[in-house]
Amino acid sequence: MKLILLGFSIALFFSCADTKPNDSETPLLNSTDSVVVLDKMSGVSLEMPSKPIESDKMDAIVDFGAKWVAAIPYGYTEEGQAKVNFNYDGRWWGESINGAGECIEFAQSRELKTLLKPHVWVVGQGWPGEFDLNSENEWLIWESTYRDYILACATLADSMNVDVFCIGTEYRKSVVKRDKFWRRLIDEVREIYSGPVTYAANWDNYENVKFWDKLDFIGIDAYFPLSKEKEPSLDQLKTGWIKKSKELKTFSEKWDKKIAFTEYGFKSVDFMNGGSKSEEDLKPNMKNQEKGYTAFFNTIWKEEWMLGGFLWKWHFYENAGGLENTRYTPQNKPAQEIVKAFYGGKLESD
Repeated sequence: MKLILLGFSIALFFSCADTKPNDSETPLLNSTDSVVVLDKMSGVSLEMPSKPIESDKMDAIVDFGAKWVAAIPYGYTEEGQAKVNFNYDGRWWGESINGAGECIEFAQSRELKTLLKPHVWVVGQGWPGEFDLNSENEWLIWESTYRDYILACATLADSMNVDVFCIGTEYRKSVVKRDKFWRRLIDEVREIYSGPVTYAANWDNYENVKFWDKLDFIGIDAYFPLSKEKEPSLDQLKTGWIKKSKELKTFSEKWDKKIAFTEYGFKSVDFMNGGSKSEEDLKPNMKNQEKGYTAFFNTIWKEEWMLGGFLWKWHFYENAGGLENTRYTPQNKPAQEIVKAFYGGKLESD
């Protein structure tokens, strides 16, 4: 059995926090026989670039204070079809196996740790959360082609000494209906890749995943709806995270596994956690995003069971984000300095 020592290397003592975070190393059991040390995952999820980039594009991520990046080689499924396609002509450069590998190489050259996180995009639906099939034959086609996709990604991860591999992202229905397939897939991945393995469950579905026992830690894409208000207060958001933290602590203890937020983030928009009545309500709101990150880092981030996370999303194009942008990225927004301070271990007040 492998002992993974997850060292919390970033000292996060914030002036508004009640207690110091736990800096001790925490042992976890795993099915292999080597030792790996994982720092607190202060990470960013990469928007995989459409065209080749230069390695110096990673410098801004280092300056931002991040220590990890999540590279996402996308697969695609046509709406109403079972087959998973990947590495096909016409996809973005960074979404291919080779392009993702180059991005990983560039990150490693800047001493950034890496998570390889395959994600299937369902054309016509978007995320795979609602993906479902009607017959056993269709499921077998999906299983075969999804397996090919994941094992190709696992081979890349092993060849490049990627720090963590994720076997899938946000499949809300197949993880319930095809549990045996996922268990077999994990075994096959471990025959190829020797590092820690996780799965990225959606925030409303992680409790329905039953194969956490086969993985090294629990991964959650953590877009929890904490408030439906147009401009929730910092205290409201902190209270929401404290309540959610208790639930996640109980879940962590149930499975005897730590938890990482394989995605998290806050839009710079009115109604940042939902509750808007129409698209016209969604006006740029930098304060909401600032409060979202401040509440997050001052509560759930410092919990002992929390391994860290990967904010959504880091773009490589010039002038990404900005004060008129309502998307998740903190780039070129006031929230950028807040995240940079926390990721860098500096003090940050309410």
